[in-house]
Amino acid sequence: MTRRIVLASNNAGKLKEFAKLFATLDIEIVPQAELGVSEADEPHHTFVENALAKARHAARATGLPALADDSGICVAALGGAPGVYSARYAGEPKSDAHNNEKLLAELANQADRRAWYYAALVLVRHADDPQPLIADGVCLGEVLTTPQGDGGFGYDPLFWLPQFGKTVAQITPDEKAQISHRGHALRALIAKLAETGL
Repeated sequence: MTRRIVLASNNAGKLKEFAKLFATLDIEIVPQAELGVSEADEPHHTFVENALAKARHAARATGLPALADDSGICVAALGGAPGVYSARYAGEPKSDAHNNEKLLAELANQADRRAWYYAALVLVRHADDPQPLIADGVCLGEVLTTPQGDGGFGYDPLFWLPQFGKTVAQITPDEKAQISHRGHALRALIAKLAETGL
């Protein structure tokens, strides 16, 4: 019997990535919007705490197990910023274009362009689960001075992958799934699920 997990996100790109990987486990990923769940607050300063808050919120609202991620770009020269504020770096309303413009402005006089994408995934079996499953993943790269490519979303057109000689916005979805922070975190979470038999 297929089990259902609510995804504490309304991001279509994330839903597609999660659904593909969990399908092999006979688990159906249902976006929270389909179940009438509002977006949770993300008041914390760490990715893990925000992901946990989102997962608990979705589980409480639906009575289903819930999966949440919190992810973003961290830049060495900016002390790890924008970090948990990546999606709203340039303020409201959320805008990938404005966020990219702000990042370029902040790095205008910086020689150090090292950056990394980070993702924290949290799975709770119920809202008050005392033992949430937590996994994370990292993807290393650099921030370019001008965008390249039109694939992906967020900071992908600026995020240079030296091993590919391309930005994340220029590689294929399958390549992205193999090297992305979210891909690494998902595989680690699925391994933990298999280990625990949950």
